[in-house]
Amino acid sequence: MLDLSRVQKELTECNKDTAVSGVTLSLNGSDLTHLAGTITGPLGTPYEGGVFHIDIKLPSGYPFEPPKMQFITKVWHPNISSQNGAICLDILKDQWSPALTLKTALLSLQALLSAPAPDDPQDAVVAQQYLRNHPTFVATAKYWTEAFAKTASIGIEQKVQKLVEMGFPEALVRSTLEMVNGDENMALEQLCSG
Repeated sequence: MLDLSRVQKELTECNKDTAVSGVTLSLNGSDLTHLAGTITGPLGTPYEGGVFHIDIKLPSGYPFEPPKMQFITKVWHPNISSQNGAICLDILKDQWSPALTLKTALLSLQALLSAPAPDDPQDAVVAQQYLRNHPTFVATAKYWTEAFAKTASIGIEQKVQKLVEMGFPEALVRSTLEMVNGDENMALEQLCSG
């Protein structure tokens, strides 16, 4: 049985020091089993300056079962699928412990961006590039960060205009963009899914 009071406590705790930690946690709608996380790209990495959105689903056995996490933001990394955002990280599988929290998991994802493990890849193509042609890997990862994780560079009004031109009501567009921290791609997904 999902411990809802723990989830509420974790939401509050995680967001106390976001300026320092670089991670946030929020509800994805009103369901406490579906959350949205963000992590900032670590300094000195190709992901620096990016904001990466993570979809988090809590199984009924949480905290005794690990959360299901998946990158929504496209990222070029050996341990994250460039196709669907699936993550290869031991604490999200067999190394999970009820002592860990969602914030710990998000911080672990942030650390994974700093220290890829190409010998245990989620995306074999990216892992091969990381091992065989590191300068190209770094350039590609930086390009993907610019293209997909730095959506803040486009002003909010431009995003609103683009989505309204697609036929969505302006008030709904604004509230949806606010809910997903200005991520245009996530907002479009939310708007299309009803």
